[in-house]
Amino acid sequence: MSNHENCSCCQKAPFRLDHVGSFLRPERLKEARAKFNDGEITAEELERVENEEIIALIEKEKELGLKSVTDGEFRRAFWHLDFLENLDGVELVEVDHFSVQFKDKDVKPKTLRIVGKVDFYENHPFVKHFKFLKEHAGDTPVKLTIPSPSMLHLITQVREKNYVPIERYKDNEALFFDDVVEAYRKALQCFYDLGCRNIQLDDTSWGEFCALDKREAYEARGFDLEKIARDYVDVLNRVIEWKPEDLVVNMHICRGNFRSTWFSSGGYEPVAKTLFGHCRVDGFFLEYDSDRAGDFTPLRYIKDQKVVLGLI
Repeated sequence: MSNHENCSCCQKAPFRLDHVGSFLRPERLKEARAKFNDGEITAEELERVENEEIIALIEKEKELGLKSVTDGEFRRAFWHLDFLENLDGVELVEVDHFSVQFKDKDVKPKTLRIVGKVDFYENHPFVKHFKFLKEHAGDTPVKLTIPSPSMLHLITQVREKNYVPIERYKDNEALFFDDVVEAYRKALQCFYDLGCRNIQLDDTSWGEFCALDKREAYEARGFDLEKIARDYVDVLNRVIEWKPEDLVVNMHICRGNFRSTWFSSGGYEPVAKTLFGHCRVDGFFLEYDSDRAGDFTPLRYIKDQKVVLGLI
């Protein structure tokens, strides 16, 4: 194979050696964010620290020989909420209970609420963030990580025990999914137009649906998890069915890593046939770094996709 054929820009992600994109925050960045939250520095001063640390991370990723680089998600307070709360029709709210319980850890009681028609506009802050990443990555391909579209439904309507739909979505869940599909299509098109060719959808819903305790809890509240799983795959497939051939969309099935702990445990078998057998993403990042993930037999449903096993 020639050097040209073997270069990273000519290969499609995921790569044989790859990463999910999120990196541990440097102490300097954590200190700056704490000062910003306490009102000790301005948003501009925090952004300056973020910019400097992201540039340093990009150079580190290049030195390590990674075939695609990310900004480490350094600007985010949460891996998922920052993107979703900035969709039109969605707001971040503080609550007095935890919708997610990590093993031996408490997380901040914040969640999302649907307040209007869900949509995406190009003033979304991730647009500016991506432009910065692309500029400083130079010739190295970049990867954008965003939460999967199914996460918005999971957070606002499945995890949330007191969900009250707005008038637009009252007795019309199908319309909600239609709006989410259109919002994500707009988002992917926007980032594609900015030069993004590698998008990773992060999703914890499948990890939850694999966990016996969570399955039992959701089913006790009347949820049909088999139907929800089919709906989520349908939404994902509708989002990506239009995509250009040179846009790669992969999915990372996350089990909620937070300070080296987790919130879901169980093999992939309960969702394998629906997810691996019918979801048309280009590839999967699957966590297999502990016996909590089960064995490899669920992978028998994988068709033509690439699979990156998180073994380390």
